[in-house]
Amino acid sequence: MSTLFSEPHRQKLFEKPAYQAASGFAAAGLEAVYIENEPYQGNRTTVFAWMGLPELKPGEQCPAMVLLHGGGGTAFDSWVRLWNARGYAAIAIDQCGCQPQIPVVDGEPHDRNPDGGPPGWDQSVLQINDPPTDQWQYHAITAAIRAHSLLAHHPDVDADRIGVTGISWGGYMTCLVAAVDERFKCAVPVYGCGFLGENSGWKYGLFPTRPAADIRKWLEHWDPAVFLPHARMPFLWVNGTNDFAYPMDSMQKSYDIQGGPHQLCLRIEMPHGHSPGWEPVEIMDFADHLLKGKPPLTHITEFGHDTDSMWVHYKSAEPIKTAMVCYTRAEGFWGDRKYNELPAEIDHENRRVSVTIPNLSSVCYLNLIDQQDRVTSTRHICPNLSA
Repeated sequence: MSTLFSEPHRQKLFEKPAYQAASGFAAAGLEAVYIENEPYQGNRTTVFAWMGLPELKPGEQCPAMVLLHGGGGTAFDSWVRLWNARGYAAIAIDQCGCQPQIPVVDGEPHDRNPDGGPPGWDQSVLQINDPPTDQWQYHAITAAIRAHSLLAHHPDVDADRIGVTGISWGGYMTCLVAAVDERFKCAVPVYGCGFLGENSGWKYGLFPTRPAADIRKWLEHWDPAVFLPHARMPFLWVNGTNDFAYPMDSMQKSYDIQGGPHQLCLRIEMPHGHSPGWEPVEIMDFADHLLKGKPPLTHITEFGHDTDSMWVHYKSAEPIKTAMVCYTRAEGFWGDRKYNELPAEIDHENRRVSVTIPNLSSVCYLNLIDQQDRVTSTRHICPNLSA
């Protein structure tokens, strides 16, 4: 993990940050603020954020979530409201030196923040030879930690019940931030993962357009694989079988090296986007368990397979409704593989699911669906490769 985040520096980031009202922005029930962040090229920077709280009784404290948007996005007020309606305080920050465009007049959701830091996402590859403190990931990590600190110091928020979730590039950033800020009690990366140099939407697109030495340096400094062993809080990994940016093999390598416990929710052909990325009910229910003490999602306690079959043991508050083996016989590009599903056998008494592996499967895994249609997934296996 980056040596940029020494213990004294982290402790400073954990203090309540300076912030001010963001004039000209209005959304019912929310507060628009600029949070002071790290200098960029010697200049002061701020981070735009929407922050909101649920209705609370006098003296009551609530849990909270930090929300990290993905590529092409910005701080979304509607995302904050979704969590407020669930009883959470929430803060959504713009991670790329921008701010919402109000009203949207040209099809883009954001404008440049006059005091913003470095541009993000793909632009970060172009910054790899700049001073580390002028690179996007450094600024996005410090911004997310300061957003956490702003919530943690709010009198209506329980500082010991705060989580983080992010979508796409925000899921990528969730992996980094969770490794640096151990105060988070849970983390939910949606799509985003590490091992991007091995398989990702950038391996065959952006990376070949840049010098190989730059890409190696970027991966050595900023691939989530470098950070995830230090992320020790519970994770819920949410993704789709055909994600073009963060494929299943890279996701599996990522959750295998993550430093803490994890659960999986892997849906067939889950669309990639902001709205599809915050809609899965498993995200809020996972947070509810860890931050509100509500019943957990179905939990895989044991997973096994041989050449012909696969099985799991599980824990659940109620008997699961159904179980499916999800499989493909296709090979090649992960995003193009067509998946099928067949029912698996459920032994309710022993909390066990088993299935014969479909013939000629190249990839398969099990989905356990509970009474609320929430999905808990096993790791995938590649029977033809004995993986």
